[in-house]
Amino acid sequence: MIGRRILAAAAVLTLVGCGQSAVEADPPGVASGFPLTVHNCGRDVVIDAPPQRAVSLNQGSTEILLSLGLADRMVGTATWTDPVRENLAEADATVPKLAVNKPALETVLDADPDFVSASFSGTLGPGGVADRDQFEDLGVPSYLAPSDCVGKVSANSDGMRTEPLTMDAIYGEIRDLARIFDVSERGDALIGELQQRMEASRMSADVDVAFWFSDIRAPYFGGCCGAPGVITDTVGARNIFVDTTEEWPQVSWEVIADRDPDVLVLADLSRRTIDGDALAAKIEFLESNPVTSRLTAVQAKRYVVVNGADLNPSIRTVDGAEKLAEGLRRFGFASEH
Repeated sequence: MIGRRILAAAAVLTLVGCGQSAVEADPPGVASGFPLTVHNCGRDVVIDAPPQRAVSLNQGSTEILLSLGLADRMVGTATWTDPVRENLAEADATVPKLAVNKPALETVLDADPDFVSASFSGTLGPGGVADRDQFEDLGVPSYLAPSDCVGKVSANSDGMRTEPLTMDAIYGEIRDLARIFDVSERGDALIGELQQRMEASRMSADVDVAFWFSDIRAPYFGGCCGAPGVITDTVGARNIFVDTTEEWPQVSWEVIADRDPDVLVLADLSRRTIDGDALAAKIEFLESNPVTSRLTAVQAKRYVVVNGADLNPSIRTVDGAEKLAEGLRRFGFASEH
């Protein structure tokens, strides 16, 4: 990284020494419109040229970059919660995995990145791989998903929101990253495809739904205002925790029984760190516990299975909406728009 900067400075001095003007058209190899300034999560990020050695620190960000056809400009990924989306598997296989979980800063720097992106401030921020000022001091621009900072009281994946998440935050992230990599047309095409898929999932479903992410003893359920809120709004259903402002409140099974959902959305997490991560563990508990076994959804075995990534603010939110829409049609709850 430092070596490249020294060489670049030397090249500039050589040009000036040869009588080249310091103010002229973009030099060969530099895209038009750069340097580019992108306002992101309260800071202005300056991109001198489209990145060629990007590292994405969360699965959501990785899948956006892969969807934009940028695998050849990525030198590392990290923090995976699920298998990569099937249509991206071939491209993903060409990009090194720096770590399945959160990598050390030294590991990231060893990849010699010229750009770093992330979905969550728990990864790109205090207590994460590094905070954004550290990367800036190292000359590496960074980008954090707007879904984890805009409209949130605290910038973390479980925090309270001051305003509900919408797909506009995700579309904005795609648009920003496409501009940064100078592939805006690809960004527009990806946004258009996601919008069409969301529209195809729209319906009116007179049904109460609950989203169980993980943990058996003090389970995390989807609150009103994160990705589960986007999903329920799309299919016209009711989230039984629409009255919360936390994205993932921890609740008791007695509260679940009192609200008694018609359908349970169950996250089948690839990680196996907490009781209730795996789908099989969730179903075994639901059908054997004296409280949960009496739930309407359990009695009727009305389960919609999703990946953990489908319940994060990302392009996978669209997958979650499609899976719930298909499940509600299967259970006979759907009234098409």
